[in-house]
Amino acid sequence: MPKQIKNLFLSAIFLYAGNLMAQSTEAVSAASAPITAAATAIAENPYGLAALWNQGDGVAKGTLLILVLMSMASWYVIIIKFAEQAKLNKQAKAAQETFWTARTVEQGKETLQPDSAFRFIAEKALQSATKHTGLLGAVDFNEWVTMSIQRAIGNVQSRMQDGLAVLATVGSTAPFVGLFGTVWGIYHALVKIGISGQASIDKVAGPVGESLIMTAIGLAVAVPAVLGYNFLVRRNKAVMEQVNEFGSDLHAVLLGSLKK
Repeated sequence: MPKQIKNLFLSAIFLYAGNLMAQSTEAVSAASAPITAAATAIAENPYGLAALWNQGDGVAKGTLLILVLMSMASWYVIIIKFAEQAKLNKQAKAAQETFWTARTVEQGKETLQPDSAFRFIAEKALQSATKHTGLLGAVDFNEWVTMSIQRAIGNVQSRMQDGLAVLATVGSTAPFVGLFGTVWGIYHALVKIGISGQASIDKVAGPVGESLIMTAIGLAVAVPAVLGYNFLVRRNKAVMEQVNEFGSDLHAVLLGSLKK
């Protein structure tokens, strides 16, 4: 008798477990059905970027290519200028550690890398001391050295600002280029709708939605360019402060060593 009760109890447990598994399978299938349908709808979306490119005319394709080129140019400038600023920061650290421990300006210059901006400034300062002859001798020596160092610093600053105009141009014009693509696309969409004589929502929403993609792309190109421009300008100011400090100290050291 106890054995029969045990068998009945086990049978009831297995039956209950089987019902739970069946219900779980049905629930998972029901939950995955909308996801599968959504994925299929996305894969079969006739109004995406591919449709925009395939159905667009020469003006639309040209506008899209211009936006792509603007995006590539802005990212190239952001990466290159960030690397240059990091390199100049490294050169400033090296100059702080080695240049000022030398016995003379000439020896300090030799401790810096050949492509160092700080070595370039030191070389220009030394050249100004040896070229203070002829008509240049009429200029006060202190002012002449100051002007030579400032010219060298201005040269470095000009090189650090190269490319920032590209970011400013992209950030200010990319939204308008995208807007032009949108207006052009909506115009052609309305022309096609007028010719077909059908103004239902499925005939209007698709072409207009494709055209609005241009505006979104324009904003996607402009936002990184503006953020990158502001970021690089702020870093440029910090780097140039170190360059100006080096120039001021070099001016004082050079005048002091020549007076001796």
